[in-house]
Amino acid sequence: MPVPPRERERVANPGHWLEGRVALVTGASRGIGAATAEALGAAGVRVVLAARDSGALEAVASRINHAGGHALAVPTDTAEREDVEHLFAAVERVGPLAALVCAAAVLTPSPFEETTQEIWERTLAVNLTGVFLCCRTAFAAMRAAEGGTIVNIASLSGVYATEKFPGLTAYNVSKYGVIGLTEAIAVEGRDHGISAICVSPGAVDTEMLRAANPALRPGLTPEDVARLILALLDGPFAAASGANIPLFSNA
Repeated sequence: MPVPPRERERVANPGHWLEGRVALVTGASRGIGAATAEALGAAGVRVVLAARDSGALEAVASRINHAGGHALAVPTDTAEREDVEHLFAAVERVGPLAALVCAAAVLTPSPFEETTQEIWERTLAVNLTGVFLCCRTAFAAMRAAEGGTIVNIASLSGVYATEKFPGLTAYNVSKYGVIGLTEAIAVEGRDHGISAICVSPGAVDTEMLRAANPALRPGLTPEDVARLILALLDGPFAAASGANIPLFSNA
């Protein structure tokens, strides 16, 4: 199978492939998404930021721009198809999309018997359907550009045979789905120079972790995960396409 043009460029210029290109980060108002957007901005990437919290999103974009980077904030609910269409129209105005990082997620702890249909549907809408909508739209853009890279953020909560915690049924199921979705994208993207990897962190020091289990001691920071994502996006990527990378706590 011939090596896609973008992958040849990436191998020829390790550590510098992303500079000057366009990346989209969802869930970029806080946590892993915000840290990833800032890491990409510092690496010279033109970053489009998406999240529902417009105030927090603008604050992240402002930090990137004030540091000499290039960032555009686009308030978006990725669970809504119309919002996603508006988001990608904004991305297209910035330039050809080279990379997508899907970090948007919600978590509403609830014992299984008390998990309402509303909790279930909203969790899957944001955590899984939103990832699907963004990846599907990005896939079309990347196919037209003859290549691109996707990193989806799942969780150890979605990894088989890892410890699970009570009250996270909908969240766990959504993250299992993200891992499976990423594998499917990798298979269909292979002939088009599109690669996809899933990153599944454990205990990361975020608001979401504190909501899920306040007693759990985080062993990773959002910046730890962001550095890995940047390294993945900026290095040879295709050989690992379809992989899920579990990140266990250092604590």
